[in-house]
Parts: sequence; C-alpha cells; structure tokens
Amino acid sequence: MAAEQLIKKSDNDGLETAWDRLAKQKIACGFGTAGVCCRICTMGPCRVSLKPGKGAERGICGATADVIVARNFARMIAAGSAAHSDHGRSICYDLLSAAETGDFRIADKEKLIRTAERFDIEAKDKDIYDLAHEVAAQGLENFGSVTETVTFPQSLPPQRLERWKQHGLVPRAIDREVISIMHSTHMGCMADAEALIKLSLKSAIADGWLGSSMATEFSDILFGTPQVRSTEANLGVLEENQVNIVLHGHEPSLSEMLVRAADLPEIKALAESVGAEGINLCGLCCTANEMAMRHGVKIAGNFLHQELAVVTGAVEALIVDVQCILPSLAKLSECFHTKFITTSPKARITGALHIELDERSRLESAKEILNEAIKNYPHRNRDKVFIPDFKEKAYLGYSVEQIISILGGKHETFQDKVDTMSPLVQVIANGSVKGIAAIVGCNNIRITQDENHLEIIKSLIEQDILVVTTGCAAQAAAKHKFLQKNAAQLAGPGLQAVCEALDIPPVLHMGSCVDISRILDLAGCVALNLGVDISDLPLAGIASEYMSEKALTIGTYVVSTGIDTWLGSMPPISGGPEVIDILTNRIKDWVGASFYVEENPHQLAKQVILRINEKRRELGLSHEEEKALSERITRSMPEQQTE
Repeated sequence: MAAEQLIKKSDNDGLETAWDRLAKQKIACGFGTAGVCCRICTMGPCRVSLKPGKGAERGICGATADVIVARNFARMIAAGSAAHSDHGRSICYDLLSAAETGDFRIADKEKLIRTAERFDIEAKDKDIYDLAHEVAAQGLENFGSVTETVTFPQSLPPQRLERWKQHGLVPRAIDREVISIMHSTHMGCMADAEALIKLSLKSAIADGWLGSSMATEFSDILFGTPQVRSTEANLGVLEENQVNIVLHGHEPSLSEMLVRAADLPEIKALAESVGAEGINLCGLCCTANEMAMRHGVKIAGNFLHQELAVVTGAVEALIVDVQCILPSLAKLSECFHTKFITTSPKARITGALHIELDERSRLESAKEILNEAIKNYPHRNRDKVFIPDFKEKAYLGYSVEQIISILGGKHETFQDKVDTMSPLVQVIANGSVKGIAAIVGCNNIRITQDENHLEIIKSLIEQDILVVTTGCAAQAAAKHKFLQKNAAQLAGPGLQAVCEALDIPPVLHMGSCVDISRILDLAGCVALNLGVDISDLPLAGIASEYMSEKALTIGTYVVSTGIDTWLGSMPPISGGPEVIDILTNRIKDWVGASFYVEENPHQLAKQVILRINEKRRELGLSHEEEKALSERITRSMPEQQTE
C-alpha cells in the first residue's frame, strides 16, 4: 500500500521516520508504562515497585501506587480536556468576531437560531450577527462560570444528567475542572484514587458535552454544516504537475482561510506563473476531515502519513496549526524542498517557518502562506518525487443534520430533531441494525497502521452493526473503501438493506475528533426518542489505536455518557489495581458503562457484538419481536437516493 512504499523509499534515501525512532526506543520503561512513576515534586522522582515486597511500596510522601496512577491518569485527562476545549474556546472567539464584512461570516443561519435555543436566547427580530455574538458570549460562560452553572446541549437526556448529579459528576465549568485536577494532583493534596477518578470524569464530561460540543456547533455556524459529498483519500491524491499544499492539524479557522484564499484569481494566476497546472490543497489528520466534509478537499492520510507525505518529494508546503504534529517534520522537510510552516502561537516548532495567522487579517495571512508555497514549486526536485498510485473515493459529511435529512425529516425545532430519529429507532428495534458502534481515535505507531480499525469495522458490519466514525479511524475507512456506498455488500443482510434503501455506506464519516460530540448528540436524540437513558441503548465506543491524552479523554467522556468503550491498548494504569477496578468495574455504578481493554481486534469485535446483543435483550428486543417487526423495514425507510 501507499505507506509501505514510502517507508521503503525513506529507508532507501536514508531518512528517519517515526518507525525508525520507535526501533531506537527499544524496551519501554516498565514504571512509566504502568503509571507508577511520580515526578510532581523534586523530592523524587519516585518509582513504586510493581512487585510487593521488592522495592518501595510508597513514594517519599507516602503516596501509594494507586494514588500515583490516579494522579497521572487525571493529569492526562486534564491535558486532553484542555486541548479539545481550548479548540472550542478559539471557535467561540471566532464566532464573537464574525461580521458581514469580516473574514468570518455566518454560513448556517438556521443552525445559529437553533443553537440560540440551547442557550435560551430569543432569536426573533435580531440581527444575525448580534445574535451570533450573544450566542458566543454565552458559550464562553461555560469555560469559567461564576455561578457554577453550565449549559448542556438539549440532547442530553434528563436521566443522564440526574445520574451525574447523584454521583457528583456534573462539571462546574470547563476551566474549573481542568484547574481542579491540576491543583488536586499537586504535592500534598488529593491522595484518594476514587476521588481523583471522579475529578477526571467531570473534566472529561466538560470536554465532550461542552467544549467539543461548542467547537462543532459554532464551526458549523461559521463555516457550514457538513453535507454528504464525495472526495478521494490516500497519498495518491498528490499531483505531479500542481502545487501540492498539505494542511495538517485540527482547528478549521486556518484551513477555511486557506481554502478561500486558494480560490482567489491572483493566487491561481501566481500558480500558473511558476509553471504549475493549478493548486492542489490536501489535508492530513482532522484538518483533512474538516475540509473534506465542507468542501470536498482531498484527504492525503491520517496521523502516521504526515512524514510520508513529505517523503513523496512532491509537497511544496506542509502547513500546520495545533495537535498531533510531529516535531520531526522540520528536519525531514530539509531533506526536500518542502516548506514546513507553523501558524499558531500554541505550536511553534524549532526549524519551521512561522507565519502566524493574524486575527485582524486572517485572509491576508492565508495569502502570504500560499505565496510561500507556490513560489517554492520551481524548487521541486523531480528526481526525488514518488507519488504512490493509491487513492479511493469516499463519501463523507454525515452530520446529525444530514442524517436527519436522509431519514426523511426536517429540523426546525429540537423536538423535530428527536422525532426524526424514529426511522433509525425502528430499524434497530426490528433487528435490521443490531446497534451502533463508534470507531474513533488515532493511529498508534506500536500498532500496524489502520489494521485494528479495519478488522473491527469489517467484523461489525458483517453482524449488522452500523459504524459511525471520526478522526484518523474515519480516514482509515476512507483509504480502504469502507466509505463507498457499494461497501454495503460487505455488511450483513439487515444493514445492507438499510444502506441500500437510504443510499449510504455502512460506515458513516461524522467528522474530526471534536465531532465525536456529533455522536453524543445523535445518541442523545435516539435515547430521548425512546424515553430512555443513553446507557440503555445498544451502543459501543471503540478506540483501538488511540495514543494521545485527548483520545483518552474522549474515551472517558464516552464512558461517562453511558457507552461501554473498548481500548486497543492498556493506558498507563496497570500498576494501580484499584484504579483498574474503578475504570473497568466500579464506574458502572456511577455512569452505567465501563472501559474494556483488548489488544486483539478480532476478540475486541466479538466482545462488542456480545455486549450489543446483551443490550438488545435488556431492552426487550428478542428474536421473536425482531421477526414480527422485520416486515416494517421497507415502510419505515424514506425514498431518498442522493449522492
């Protein structure tokens, strides 16, 4: 495949990639892997023995292994919550600055009006930009609420909120929960594993249901709510005779400006003047998802493709903002003509060309960045160019609004949104769709790239389980044909019939990492339609190749939402038996779901299938009821054949 060919090229050219650096790491530190290394004060660092009676059983301060593990876990959740929610904060400020004549304008007025309903803001007879500023200001209140009162989306079922209240898990504000973790894990503070895990859950909930939710909603308002469209995915999307500009990161503010600037006549003329046939904008990681969903921009790949894109020798500029960016790109780019350009004050990298996206004149900054890239085209050494001949067509853009449209509904009020879920509820009830699995998360260099994602997808759709996906997992599905509509032929007979009736693939691409909030929204609306809690539904969360702190935070807020979640590798908690017991057992009493860890993708898929079937039985969906309802599938499916 594309990655294999370029890894071989990098080896032949004497270049270093992440796979080479992994080999040099040799054996990972056992204390760090188990989470029992503490360095939060300078009396240490302390390493607690993994074997009782052999070495220190407590840190110098007296902290036990479980306390150390819980502290480290909590700090990972705080970092992950901060990363995603700060993304949301940036979008809040972008919405606050929106103006009719500015760089940021309102693209989805209807969604703005519906979002105002969430914040109890009256929209009638208001100027659309005044309304946007009022919504943004209320959104920012969720970050530092003085009254310790936050505004959840309307799709949060009351049973879920009540359960959080009973167990002290309702966040007081996004920033408050992150800071509480950092304070509580300071030397001489919290030394109780259960209390530390509860702090972690509160912070994660604040990320998923507040920070990430607002990042998604406000991005849709500013840049447009995704609709189904087609694109192409894999490194074969790079072009021999065009200026290849690859965008990588997560926040859509940068990519939206670059997409707009690339369409300007002066920029197109500049590309022609240097001998190029045009400009080829492509994306990596979640920036790719954002651009593809809204503009059909091509996807060069996911996390582990970022170095390989440079190795092709065909990239004029690799432009990044924040999150999941390898610092190695600066040195690697020097081996080619590629310009590695950073744009965010939060992610400056030594050796990169830094052109900051000026908040006062973003479009001008975008034009400056594109000028650097285009003028670099004549410097391409064509003897070094190798573009793998691998790319696949993919359908994406399955926002909740688009799913509502496909199901034949209209969405003017929140109740419309809930009512529209009836056809989806119906096919789950009659067994055509056994349940829904969300496959999300990263690539992890310690796991063969995309392998877990793909094997699990294949196993689940064969058993009539609809897959929704975001982030790098979504791009894995795109590269391997699972986002094509004819992939329904790989599904079980019930799911295949549903896919063909609705003209959809069996795997629905719902967006970037922050867009997992779309999955929460969808789950909440289904639960409200049935009058149950989310934990009652036949759902599963899967992050089989996760690697980052924000990915672990995502898993934690998905579990906190009441959705059992499977991880493909053990987080650094194995040295804390009480912490393991809390996250895989006791947590069920608090939130109605728990974590599972399974490295084998086939075994993981089997466990998910068994759990979804168990959930169906608990809902009373027996085989007899499925059979009695099966004839209703045709009547329940609207006639819609759109691309």
